[in-house]
Amino acid sequence: MIVIKLFCQAGMSTSLLVYKMNQSAKERGIECQIKAYPAGSLMTEVPSADVVLLGPQLSYLQADALRFAKPHSVPVAIIRMQDYGLVNGAAVLDFALGLKK
Repeated sequence: MIVIKLFCQAGMSTSLLVYKMNQSAKERGIECQIKAYPAGSLMTEVPSADVVLLGPQLSYLQADALRFAKPHSVPVAIIRMQDYGLVNGAAVLDFALGLKK
């Protein structure tokens, strides 16, 4: 099972994207745990993730996320603005899975 954690300002704006990602994973038979979290929980949530994705509005926190992720070898990336804005769950899932490899 792959644990993918998405972060946004309050953990709410990514909820539809998480739903679409979970839907895409289910359709493909990929076992994932995908959840959204508020930015304030980066330090506590990053170490237990397999992949960390930041909403585009949190790009300023990428250095902090990388610092928390490095000791655990967790990849961290910013979701493409276009995929985020269009709520393209399949594309964001592909992006996350590509980071895990």
